[in-house]
Amino acid sequence: MSNSRVEEIREYDMEKPNLTHVQSVGGMTISPELFEKLYLTPKTPTAGDFRKRFANPTPLGFVGFVITDATFAMILMGWGGANSLSGVAGMFFFTGPVLLLLSTIFEWVQGNFFPMMVCGIFAVFWLSFGVLQLPSWGLAAAYSATGSSAEGAATVGYNAAIALYLLAWGFALLTFFVFTLKTNAIFALIFGFVTTASFILSAAYWRVAMEDYVMAMALQKAGGACLFVVALLGWYITFVMMAAEMRLTTKLPVGDLSHFWPATDISLNEMEKNV
Repeated sequence: MSNSRVEEIREYDMEKPNLTHVQSVGGMTISPELFEKLYLTPKTPTAGDFRKRFANPTPLGFVGFVITDATFAMILMGWGGANSLSGVAGMFFFTGPVLLLLSTIFEWVQGNFFPMMVCGIFAVFWLSFGVLQLPSWGLAAAYSATGSSAEGAATVGYNAAIALYLLAWGFALLTFFVFTLKTNAIFALIFGFVTTASFILSAAYWRVAMEDYVMAMALQKAGGACLFVVALLGWYITFVMMAAEMRLTTKLPVGDLSHFWPATDISLNEMEKNV
């Protein structure tokens, strides 16, 4: 066989798609388990080579989320005498949303569906919650006959509206929790605790509406505690992703759950045929 023919065969073999490994930035092949640890989504076929051309955006979004979440949780629990979010309202518009929105865009570019959804929903959540901390918008004042923000924030209508909003978020997050069961245990725990926190904080606003302030404060602190656990788990999974990207030799466990599910590195057409 001629040398040119051997080179053609070698090039063809190198170009064939690999169903058990995917190329990361720098051309390294990684397993589906490592892919899910890095991107927090099952490995699926995508068009183009964007995952090789661009850096992994998932840790960037998580850093923004975790910093905002940890601060929010500590203030809800009243650590150090903190009793207001007004002083850190900027985190609801910049620290969290900016990094999350950037991550959302690049997750979309790379075809990473689930982390795109996760970063997107948390970006808009922090933005919407940040608006509540801006007196200049007069949201609470609209519920007061005298136009007082303090009076409006204590009304049934205002607190019931926020309680319903957080209740809707709780069910949305519960839906996401179901799909995290295809990734890893740490990611699933993050959504389990954040879902629980959403329901607890919804109940806290209901208790304020009923003028049961003692129970409302207890529920607020419980919700803050759940969110603090989310922050700790978030820091851990962020460290795991950054360690893998920086080629840190330490192998940190995340509780891979992908092996409990059928392979995902197939097209939607193939999946439909196998149903």
